[in-house]
Amino acid sequence: MRSFNFKEQLLPHLVAIVLFLLVTIIYFKPVFFDHKSLNQHDILQSIGASKEITDYRDTTGNEPLWTNSMFSGMPAYLVSVKWGNEIIGTAQKVFSLGLPHPVRLVFLSFVCFYILLLAFGVRPYLAIAGALAFGLSSYNIVGLTAGHNSRIGAVAFMPLLLAGIRLGFKGKNLLGFSITAFAVALELRVNHLQITYYLLLMAAAYGISELVIAFKEKQLTPFIKRSSLLVGAGVLGLATFIGSFLSTMEYTKYSMRGKSEITMGTPEEKTDGLTKEYAFRYSNGIFEPMTLFMPNVLGGSSQQKLSMDSETAQFMLKNGVPRPQVEQQMQAMPTYWGEQPLTAPYYAGAIIVFLFVLGMVALPARKSVWLIVMATLGIVLSWGYHFSSFNYFMFDHFPGYNKFRSVTFAIVMPVLAMNLLGFMGIEKVLQQEWSARTKRQLFIAIGSTGGLALLLWLFAGAFSFHGAIDERLPEWLQAPLSADRKALFKASAMAAVVLTGLSFAGIWLTQTKRIKPAVLYIALSMLMLIDLWTTDKKLLNDNNFAKDPTRSFFQKTEADQEILKDKDIEFRVFNLVDPWNEARTSYYHHSLGGYHGAKIRRYQDLIDKGLSVEQQEIIDKLRQGSVDFSEMGVINMLNARYLVAGASKDAVIKNNFANGNAWFVSDIKSVNNPDEELNETVKVNTKYTAVIDASKFDTKDLQTDDYGTIKLTKYEPNHLVYTSENGSDALAVFSEIYYKDGWKATIDGKDTPILRADYVLRALEIPEGSHTIEFTFKPSIYQWANPVMAASSWLILLLLLGTILVELGFIKLKSGKKDSQSVV
Repeated sequence: MRSFNFKEQLLPHLVAIVLFLLVTIIYFKPVFFDHKSLNQHDILQSIGASKEITDYRDTTGNEPLWTNSMFSGMPAYLVSVKWGNEIIGTAQKVFSLGLPHPVRLVFLSFVCFYILLLAFGVRPYLAIAGALAFGLSSYNIVGLTAGHNSRIGAVAFMPLLLAGIRLGFKGKNLLGFSITAFAVALELRVNHLQITYYLLLMAAAYGISELVIAFKEKQLTPFIKRSSLLVGAGVLGLATFIGSFLSTMEYTKYSMRGKSEITMGTPEEKTDGLTKEYAFRYSNGIFEPMTLFMPNVLGGSSQQKLSMDSETAQFMLKNGVPRPQVEQQMQAMPTYWGEQPLTAPYYAGAIIVFLFVLGMVALPARKSVWLIVMATLGIVLSWGYHFSSFNYFMFDHFPGYNKFRSVTFAIVMPVLAMNLLGFMGIEKVLQQEWSARTKRQLFIAIGSTGGLALLLWLFAGAFSFHGAIDERLPEWLQAPLSADRKALFKASAMAAVVLTGLSFAGIWLTQTKRIKPAVLYIALSMLMLIDLWTTDKKLLNDNNFAKDPTRSFFQKTEADQEILKDKDIEFRVFNLVDPWNEARTSYYHHSLGGYHGAKIRRYQDLIDKGLSVEQQEIIDKLRQGSVDFSEMGVINMLNARYLVAGASKDAVIKNNFANGNAWFVSDIKSVNNPDEELNETVKVNTKYTAVIDASKFDTKDLQTDDYGTIKLTKYEPNHLVYTSENGSDALAVFSEIYYKDGWKATIDGKDTPILRADYVLRALEIPEGSHTIEFTFKPSIYQWANPVMAASSWLILLLLLGTILVELGFIKLKSGKKDSQSVV
């Protein structure tokens, strides 16, 4: 083994890990001490959506790859699938020291950013402060509050990948390759491709920066060799995700992120991908990125707690509103006055912004430009339709960009870039001799940040403190609420003045030898910890935890119990209350609705043109007294036997006109294109007429006979068996969603082509006589990709283990240059 200095080579990292653990445990103490869990809306919906899948997995040990529990049926690829890279998930648990999910994601953010700062040459004890700032950025906390665990997981691994790339470019070939491959595997496994897209932009920017440096220094050959190794590491990491990636790409063609087949409507609705209106619905206002510097610059969250000393509370008390009522209302006041419908501030930290400016002026352009560009790009992308000239161009022309929504997520780029450049900057300043140049750099940084905050505090009266939400508020509330918004604004500005001033003073005193560097490290860590902790606790606190929230959320209602009395093998339920934004129904039943951002596009078309129309008709007629379900051709063809309008037993409505699992039709309506197909489907009586697009399927020789019988005899999500009896060749329609790739049909064991009927359903031409019909879902991607994913996952972990042993000196390489740097 090589010589080892415990104090320099190990102690700082042990201190870092212990601090990261303590901060994680203390912040999320209800998880560790009260046995509670985060009450996350999106995660609860995900549990409901995946219930059928997990039940099948637990029972059979196999993956169904399809679920009928929501939107009448869809592939499970973006709901829940266990692929061959499960060992990477185990490695993630080890990497996070076994901390529970999802709180481990904050710990992983600490560790990964700490490694990134070390890779960029920041001293360990200073890197601890940077890691705390990144992990406690409110971007992460807001994401966890909403239940966006996959997004925050992807954010946590962004620094690790950049660290691997950095090490590779600096000649640490083995370590750089191993960390890059491992980081890619971790990043992709959490499966949030929008964040990964932003990460690729940042990695590409860094690569271009290194290319420019290599070109200027005539070092293109080493650059090409190192780049090739890093690309190889990326390919190896991608291999651990290949099945999930290809199945997602396959599904994308048929999902809302694919190209619409409908030509009706605006040209935008015909594009390949999401519509601009949908993708840019959540866009930052031009002033909104200022929340990176001042969290309450626009009032904070859409619903934020105000004290009883606030103007609003005092106004209500003076006007006779009972104190208990005021106390309750102050828990969630609409203090936000920006342009988004719902939001919470993405706060990086006033100190981070100060350090970012310091890094801009202290570091040479070759080290800083790519980070400045990425920070700027992230802000511009987050503006969405508020900067349409750029963002619409990106949406229309940049590969893959039109598959993503919620462009405010792009703020992760400046959060990461500001933290990294900020701590590279302070490291550079601390390495410099105290001089007029250093003073100038510090004065520019404090003037640009603390000076700006002071100006905002002084001229706060120039702002209106009125927002779009005020139109929905009573007029008497607007004046006191605006006063409270102004107070929040001024308090946030003054906090920024103090924080930047103290940071400036700490660096100044360190450089003039009046305090030791260790004091600065501790002071910065504490200041940022207190600042971010205070902001974060307004967004995620003990009130966000509950004992077994899953059990309480999915407790059976009287309506559930009433429906579950029906022991028939298969039918569907239509929840009339916000059906397209809830998956609780899917926990116990097969639902026409659900909760997912990537529904099958044809099903979304059917929702827009048929299901939503029938839903409103039913609600209107229920208010009038009765509903004739025989007129509801769309819900009937989807076999919606029960409709639910609430939680009570009386809220269950039985539909005796549902078409059933399958039926023979007496008429075929041939149409020429998808527009006609959809229009006719919502008009005809689907029990007797099948609508088929003759441009896609040959209808000339199809026969009809509605006197036959067909019955579902066995149901599994990916395997359905029917028996049929019919006196002549006839067309049967099945109340199952048509999906081209993966589903196979057989009649008495012989392959039979699956037709599409009624815009979204399956149909088969069945010969006369008695037959056994089977549908099976066995996508080829899963069959061949799973072994590849498993093998590449094990290879990466073995390579990483070997690399660690080499770095620690337990294994000596026989040839090659000795690495010039080490992370530890």
